[in-house]
Amino acid sequence: MTRVPAMKLLPASPRPLWKYGFIPFALFAFACREQIKNNSPETKPVVRKAKLIKKPPSSFNDTLIITYKSAVFYSPDSLQLEKIQMVNEKNVMAYIKHDCYYQMQNARLSLKNDWPKVKIIEVSRARYLSFVKSTGAGIVIDLNEKNDICGLFLFDGKQDPVLVDMPNVDTFLNQYFNK
Repeated sequence: MTRVPAMKLLPASPRPLWKYGFIPFALFAFACREQIKNNSPETKPVVRKAKLIKKPPSSFNDTLIITYKSAVFYSPDSLQLEKIQMVNEKNVMAYIKHDCYYQMQNARLSLKNDWPKVKIIEVSRARYLSFVKSTGAGIVIDLNEKNDICGLFLFDGKQDPVLVDMPNVDTFLNQYFNK
């Protein structure tokens, strides 16, 4: 067996470290400097603000009285929906309707499968929801003040009604009805 002679390691040549740090620093400094544009004083950039669109009022002024354990789904009436469509872009409105439909369907399935004793109420032709507790105290909710076009309130007859974040409906159902 032949031996390979060991190689002698030469000491590294002393190179100043500042050379290695200077190149990235120079690139960073030139890349981050502010570009100065020649803007005339007459030309100002146009800043557009997002338009805040308020939900149009309901076509009805009726009140729905709720006195028992229930899940109340609300949505706009047909005339109100037309007004909402007029103030929104077509693709935005399609997204809103799609989102409402599937979130409400998911919430209905959760209620039907896990909470069958909770009565489901669909509301589109009432402006006010009057929740009456077993103590006789009442809470009135004006749906015109809710800017969402659809939503869900839970009510058990003992506690105040609660507006549910529909993507988290299962969590809300367990927390509210198990108190």
